[in-house]
Amino acid sequence: MTNGSNRIFDEFAKLMTDAAGAAQGVRREVETAFQAQAERFISSMDLVQREEFEAVREMALKALEQNAVLAARVEALEGELAKKSGSKTTAADSKPASTARTKK
Repeated sequence: MTNGSNRIFDEFAKLMTDAAGAAQGVRREVETAFQAQAERFISSMDLVQREEFEAVREMALKALEQNAVLAARVEALEGELAKKSGSKTTAADSKPASTARTKK
């Protein structure tokens, strides 16, 4: 009878192994379906990827730095111009005069 009970346990162990394999397969299918749904949802929200955001952020920071450098250069040049002309320029003086446009 020990032979018979061992056989039952062997069959039961085989059944549990097969069930575990099937459960893993179902788990993979559910994960794949969930991931696909999440990707569809995110793409419908028009979100950007982190890499794209960081690239644009770096470009903006670089542009701000260049803007500050150029503003300092303009101020220095305006100071030199004011020293050479002997008068201080005002904000109204630094604006270009409007030009009349003619139609061709």
